[in-house]
Amino acid sequence: MIHWLKQLRSAFGVAFLWLVCLIYFTQGFRSFVWTAVSYQLKDRLQLSPSASQFVFTVSFFPWSIKPLYGIISDCIPIGGKKRTPYLVISTVLSLVPWVMLGLDSTSRSSSLYLMILLTVQNIGSAMADVVVDAMIAEAVRLEKASFAGDLQSISWFAMAVGGICGSLLGGYALTNLNIETIFLLFTVLPALQLLSCTLVEEIPASNELLDSNGFEEKSYDNYSDTKKSNIKRRKGKKKKSGKGASSYGKSVTQKKQSKSKSLGSQLFQSLRAATFELCRAFKQPMILRPMAWFFIAHITVPNLSTVMFYYQTEVLQLDASFLGTARVVGWSGLMLGTFVYNRYLTNMTLRKSLLFAHIGLSITILLDMVLVSRANVGYRVSDKTMVLFGSALADAINQLKFMPFLILSGRLCPPGIEGTLFALFMSINNLGNTIGSFMGAGLALLLGISSGSFENMFMGLAIQVFCTYIPVLFLFLIPKEATGVSAS
Repeated sequence: MIHWLKQLRSAFGVAFLWLVCLIYFTQGFRSFVWTAVSYQLKDRLQLSPSASQFVFTVSFFPWSIKPLYGIISDCIPIGGKKRTPYLVISTVLSLVPWVMLGLDSTSRSSSLYLMILLTVQNIGSAMADVVVDAMIAEAVRLEKASFAGDLQSISWFAMAVGGICGSLLGGYALTNLNIETIFLLFTVLPALQLLSCTLVEEIPASNELLDSNGFEEKSYDNYSDTKKSNIKRRKGKKKKSGKGASSYGKSVTQKKQSKSKSLGSQLFQSLRAATFELCRAFKQPMILRPMAWFFIAHITVPNLSTVMFYYQTEVLQLDASFLGTARVVGWSGLMLGTFVYNRYLTNMTLRKSLLFAHIGLSITILLDMVLVSRANVGYRVSDKTMVLFGSALADAINQLKFMPFLILSGRLCPPGIEGTLFALFMSINNLGNTIGSFMGAGLALLLGISSGSFENMFMGLAIQVFCTYIPVLFLFLIPKEATGVSAS
C-alpha cells in the first residue's frame, strides 16, 4: 500500500494528489450539509414532500449541464490556463452560498432564496467536478496511462470516505447543533480547497485555441513579436512629420482591431470545433446507444426518495443520527457494488447486467412496500433493519448499473475536450435523475401524498415497481455484445 502511494506521488506529485483527494472527499462529504437542508425544508419551512422535492430538483439542475462547463474550460483559457482558474471560480461559487445561508436568516427562511443559493452552490460543485475530471484525464494520458486505474480508484476511495464521514457527522450535528451552524462548518472544506488550488502548478496553454479543421491546436499569440517590431519602427520615425505619425497611429489601431477580431473569430472557431468533436464522439454507437438507454431508464421511473424521507421521519420516527448511519451503510453498499463489478462482472454483456440491475432495483422498492404496509412488524423485523438493508442493497445495485457507462465514458476522451466528453455522460445521468425527480414529485401530488397523509404511499411504490421494468423493453438499444470492457 505504501509503495503504491509512493508510486502515485512520484508520478503526479503531492500537491496534485492532495487536491484531487480533497475535491472528491468534499463531494462525498456534502451529505453532511445536505441532510441539514432536508430538515430545513421539512421542519422549518414546513414544505410538503412534493414541494421539497421540487426545490431539490431545481437546485441540482446545474449537474445536468456539465458539458457546458467542460466546453468553456477546454476552449477559453484564463491567463493562459484552462484548469486552475476555473477551479478557483467554482470553489468560490460553492463556498459563498453556505456562508450566506449560515449568516443570513432571511435566505434560510425563504424557499425561493434558499433554492437560488443552493443552485449557485451546485453550479460551483458541478464545475469543480468537471475540471478535476479533466485534470485527471490529462494527467494519465501518454506515459502515465498505466496509473489511470489507480488514480480513479483513489478518487472514488476519497469520495467514499467523505460520504461516510459526512453521513456519520451529519446525523450527530443535527442532533446537537443548529442548522445554520452546520452550514458554516461545511465552509471549512471549500475554503481549504480554495487554498489548495494555489499549490498546483499548471502549464500555461500558450493561448492555444482549437481549430475546426481536424480539431488541431494552433497558436495565435504573435502579438508580442508584432509589438516589438512596431516599437522599433516608432523609434526610427520620431523625426517624421505629424502627418506620418498620425498615419502610423491609425495603422497600429487598425492592426489591433484586426487582431481583436481575429482572436474573437478563433475563439468562436474553437468553441464550434469542441462542440463538433463532442457531437462526433457522442454519435459513436458504443456511447450513444447506452446513454440513450440510461436516460430512458431514469425518466421512466419516478423518484420518490424525498417522499420516503418524510415517511421515515414522520411515520417511522427515525431520527437524524440513524438516517446518517443508513447513509453510511449505503456508501458501504456503493463500494461493495464497485468491487463486485470490477471483480466479477466486467466481462458480462451490458444487456444482462442492466437487466439484473433493474430486477434488483424492483426488489429494493418491494422492500419499501413491505415497510409501508408494516408487514415486517408481523415477522418481527424492525423498521431500522429494513431501512439499513434496503439502503445498502439499493446503492450497491445502482453502482452495478453505473459502472459500465463510467468506464466507457472515461475511455472515449479525445484530446482537447476531456472535460466536456466525460461530463456529457454524467449530465445524461443527472438530467435523467432530474426529470425522474420531477415525475416523482408529480406522482406524489397526484396521489395526494403529503406531510401527515401517506395513505396512498403503497400505491405510489407499486407504480414505481411497474415503471422499473419499462427500461427493460428498450434494452435493444444496447449493443448485443457490448460489455463494460469493450464492444464488438
